[in-house]
Amino acid sequence: MKRSFLYAVILAFLSSSIGMAQVKIPAACGPTPSENQMRVQEMESYAFVHFSLNTYTDQSWGFGNEDVKLFNPEKADCRQWARICKESGMKGIIITAKHHCGFSLWPSKYTEYSVKNAPWKNGKGDMVREMADACKEYGLKFGIYLSPWDRNHPDYGKPEYITYFRNQLTELLTNYGEVFEVWFDGANGGDGYYGGANETRKIDATTYYDWKKTYALIHKLQPKCVIWNDGGERGDLRWVGTEEGSVGETNWSLLNATGEVGWNMLHFGLETGNAWVMAEVNTSIRPEWFYHPNEDTKVKTVPQLMDLYYHSIGRNGTMLLNYPIMPNGLIHPTDEKNGIEFAKAVKESFAVNIALNKKAKASNVRGKSVKFGAAMAVDGKKSTYWATDDNTKTASLTIDLGKPTLFNRFLVQEYIRLGQRVKAFKLEALVDGSWKELAKATTIGYKRILRFPAVKATQVRFSVTDSKCSPVISSIGVYNAPVFLYAPAIIRNQSGQVTINTNDIGPIFYYTLEGSEPTANSTKYTGPFQADGKVVVKAISYDPTSRKSSPVGMEKFDISRKNWKLVGINDEKAATIIDGDPASVWHQRDVKMPMDLVIDLGNSYKMSGFRYLPDQNKWSAGIITTYTFYVSDDNENWKLVDQGEFSNIKNNPLIQIKNFTPVTARFIKLQAIKNTSGDNVAGYAEVDVITE
Repeated sequence: MKRSFLYAVILAFLSSSIGMAQVKIPAACGPTPSENQMRVQEMESYAFVHFSLNTYTDQSWGFGNEDVKLFNPEKADCRQWARICKESGMKGIIITAKHHCGFSLWPSKYTEYSVKNAPWKNGKGDMVREMADACKEYGLKFGIYLSPWDRNHPDYGKPEYITYFRNQLTELLTNYGEVFEVWFDGANGGDGYYGGANETRKIDATTYYDWKKTYALIHKLQPKCVIWNDGGERGDLRWVGTEEGSVGETNWSLLNATGEVGWNMLHFGLETGNAWVMAEVNTSIRPEWFYHPNEDTKVKTVPQLMDLYYHSIGRNGTMLLNYPIMPNGLIHPTDEKNGIEFAKAVKESFAVNIALNKKAKASNVRGKSVKFGAAMAVDGKKSTYWATDDNTKTASLTIDLGKPTLFNRFLVQEYIRLGQRVKAFKLEALVDGSWKELAKATTIGYKRILRFPAVKATQVRFSVTDSKCSPVISSIGVYNAPVFLYAPAIIRNQSGQVTINTNDIGPIFYYTLEGSEPTANSTKYTGPFQADGKVVVKAISYDPTSRKSSPVGMEKFDISRKNWKLVGINDEKAATIIDGDPASVWHQRDVKMPMDLVIDLGNSYKMSGFRYLPDQNKWSAGIITTYTFYVSDDNENWKLVDQGEFSNIKNNPLIQIKNFTPVTARFIKLQAIKNTSGDNVAGYAEVDVITE
């Protein structure tokens, strides 16, 4: 009996092994990533550091004639940069070795416009060397940013400059160890110093740099390096069409190897692309890339950084986060604090995979082989995957959590070494015996993360609803991430609808309208609601898991703007200044200063002041500094009720509130006298009045 049983077990094992061996892995579906691209994709997040003469001139782009002697960071410490980036979760650092101004952070033998002629370390310093050494010490990969555009070099725009450019590139790729990425900015050909010429030069970005030869040089000198390029020749990574930290919800890691690439392709990729060109989402922890003192209060918060994480890494991209360096050569304490807390938030959010090694079953398994079974998607290994039979474009995988379990995040990854396949999927949860749809999405790629309000369920079902080829899923994760309990933002649009939200998805909002403090017993926010006239809205964010609530958010809304109209302005976009959305903006450019903005309130009101919110965007323009404010009953006879300046508005462009002696009128006129730039532009995000 024992011998026959043992024989049966051995026979069953051999039969199973033979069956597994006969089931081939899926064929690749379209283009696949190179090993260099895979390494960078798996890094997920890495850092930029921007430091140059711009840091000392408070400019975004240097003109090329800035004095080299300005560069003298008395506390420069690349080890501090590396430590902060490491503690912020970054896996590498790309240093701006040369920005558009042409100033080189290393002692290049091909130019005098470099650190070798700066007072820093008596001309003996090499910032690129110190950065490379610090990266090595902290176990970070090292990358190079080299601007193709050089506003200082006399030969820019001529064939001779390309030799200079490649000579500098060769220095950087041969003297500082292994380089994981070379970053070429697409800005090119404009006004500059150009060795004293002080002129505008134009180039054809598609032909001037002769990128194929430059790429060949890079591949020869640094065979493990990837190339980011926005200059016409396709690199290994692509720009996503914005520097705000977000790639499209649909994101294919594909483009065509040649041909024009429009914004849609950059932002969403190209499903039918014939080359693997992954998305790199580049953004700064501050509004701009170089350090500006007036941005010390504008550093991205942890919730904002987490939002960037979900909109980059969580959408099949990599995240390139910039840290501007201060004139003293250090990263600002606020940037450090927020970056490190961001890394802790990511770690805490994905600390426990509820789905790990749970029972899983699939609607279809390739060759019915254990090797490609549902368990391979929840085993926590990158090298295994659930796969379906060929020509299977739809399939589902169900995970049994064992008991009612609370969760609010879902993570899924394709085995992209075999290509990107999934075009659409949905997520469902078994709640109290019934299936409830939690979310729908499109592409997956290397990693896709979905956020939704917490749900308690016993099972989770992931369903591929459309796919280019048979699905190949390497990893599925279910998480209950802590939610950010920050005071919510409260916005009322022109029609009177109030919206409450935060940067996170998950908190529940409760609100009051009569001035009392909101609690979990107050009115629950379920969507935009109508609130006309003067009203005080108070709201909290609430986490049902911890039963904790945020500080109270509050907005005082004055008279309804439903009947307001702009007078004498034909531009439809101008209505954004009374739409209630601080993110929308309109710029007045039709006349010279002073510029009049006239609004018909629809009725007469007793007013005692007004509010002005300037342009809140990154490249803000037309911020009014000096103004006059008039009122009228008939739009003909005007009375001056206030005049003056918005103090310190350049450094602190927040809501400006001005009060005056109460007066009754129907029309108001805000007259812009001067702005912060001294040009003929007046920018408005919002204009409102204060009534008695």
